[in-house]
Amino acid sequence: GPGGGAPLENANPLVYRRSGERPVTAREEDDELPDSIDDREIFDLIRSINDPEHPLTLEELNVVEQVRVKVNDAESTVAVEFTPTIPHCSMATLIGLSIKVKLIRSLPERFKLDVHITPGTHASEHAVNKQLADKERVAAALENSHLLEVVNQCLSARS
Repeated sequence: GPGGGAPLENANPLVYRRSGERPVTAREEDDELPDSIDDREIFDLIRSINDPEHPLTLEELNVVEQVRVKVNDAESTVAVEFTPTIPHCSMATLIGLSIKVKLIRSLPERFKLDVHITPGTHASEHAVNKQLADKERVAAALENSHLLEVVNQCLSARS
């Protein structure tokens, strides 16, 4: 994990069952119809992001849940609440950044993204939310090659 031999902050996390693959509807297969982006589509993009500390996905750790994803395609807004596994999780910013980067890379540019911590679930939620909402800080973070490498590892498919 990160930091070499550092002990895990949350050594025995609860593991949640993954939801199954979503059946594709006839409407979605019809190329003539405009395909609006919905909560489930966003959830499908972020559910398989790897946790920085565990060989588990954010979905398996219940860090992201479909009920905490809100999309308004007409207004081009996506809001994702994520729940760190423990209230003092030092990885919260990194997890939020990974979610944000995945969405930036996956969605049309028209979307305004709001990625924040589920209220009341983290000791530094306001500081973390402020960082994640700050475009300049996010851009600067992604210019840090070490940080970008860690984010890319979180976003890489498991072999």
